[in-house]
Amino acid sequence: MAWLFKHHKVACAATGEERAPNGFSLLPWLLLGMGSLSNVFGGDAADPLLGGLGLLTFNSLYIYVTFRSFTRKTREAPSTRVALVLMAGVTCALALAYGGTWLLFFPLLGLATGAAVRFPHLRLTGAALGVLAGAVAVSRDGWEGLGIAYATWISTMVTAAILSLSDAVRQLRAAREELAHRAVEQERLRFSRDLHDLLGHTLSVIVVKAEAARRLTTRDVDAAQAQLVDIESVGRQALTEIREAVTGYRQGSLSREIDGAASALRAAGVEPVVRRSGPPPAPQAEALLGWVVREAATNVVRHSGASRCEIAVSGDGERVRVRVADDGRRGTYRPQTAGGSGGTGLRGLAERLATAGGTLTAGPERGGFVVTAELPADAADAVEEPGTDGVPLAAGRPTY
Repeated sequence: MAWLFKHHKVACAATGEERAPNGFSLLPWLLLGMGSLSNVFGGDAADPLLGGLGLLTFNSLYIYVTFRSFTRKTREAPSTRVALVLMAGVTCALALAYGGTWLLFFPLLGLATGAAVRFPHLRLTGAALGVLAGAVAVSRDGWEGLGIAYATWISTMVTAAILSLSDAVRQLRAAREELAHRAVEQERLRFSRDLHDLLGHTLSVIVVKAEAARRLTTRDVDAAQAQLVDIESVGRQALTEIREAVTGYRQGSLSREIDGAASALRAAGVEPVVRRSGPPPAPQAEALLGWVVREAATNVVRHSGASRCEIAVSGDGERVRVRVADDGRRGTYRPQTAGGSGGTGLRGLAERLATAGGTLTAGPERGGFVVTAELPADAADAVEEPGTDGVPLAAGRPTY
């Protein structure tokens, strides 16, 4: 059972999406009823028609209950509870009438119950269901039927535990993202207030001194020049204060770089495809990866002759990964690897990522070219604009 939900999570991660479990996660367990279906069509059941109708009724109720159990409103609706009770009645009737493989419908009933009934009512419900399954199974198959009671109880509890844990994880992730957004908004408000106070004071001083200089120009040139010197001094001081105020805001934003890269690719006739998954990285890691996206996209525009470029960002909370892949096949497209003797762009980025505990690889792959960067999600490397002699990557040096 745990394997089923793990497989669902892995499949979602492979597609770059994060989906919550749904009713389809529990459908494969209906294969437990294959033995009963074989009895119906093989003529082994005492009344095949009645058994077939019972099998159809049970499956219909199972699908109805499980698909309604993944939304709280429908899970707690009276119709879902009624369907679960009817399902229990049908299960008991089929198990008492036929026994054998038909007893396996009790674990299926436990799956549906675990999905529809959550804590704190689950303990009593699971125990009662286990006792019911044991009583019916023992009456049909003797003491060996106690295994059915245990299977029913464990399927009920494990299903409820896994689904409750999945709900808790999604709620925590949503809360974390909301807190992150609020923190960003609060920081923006703080910065806007600081900048307003700084510029308001400075500009007021400049305006006052400019007015004084204007009045003094016809009467006292020396005094007017002194005012102009003060204006120059205030302006220089204001520039220094503004630089200090925005020092922490000069780091690149991965989202902004992705948006800029997508815009540049479209302008060059390259179709951009952006995929993002996982929690956001730390600002330092985000800034470094933003430079990787900018450099890789610049190279695609200039050298690849590609028609499509995919930018994928993924993370698991511990490491974050950026992958930029194009389908360029131009004959003059001869890039070097990040650690080779090619241009300084990717090589310099590879050195910076290595300093921060990450890696960068680049090379041909499946008819195109792929740049992959990976970093610890909390990388604390000091982020500066990469380049040579103070020239940023965007200035236009070819990397390949």
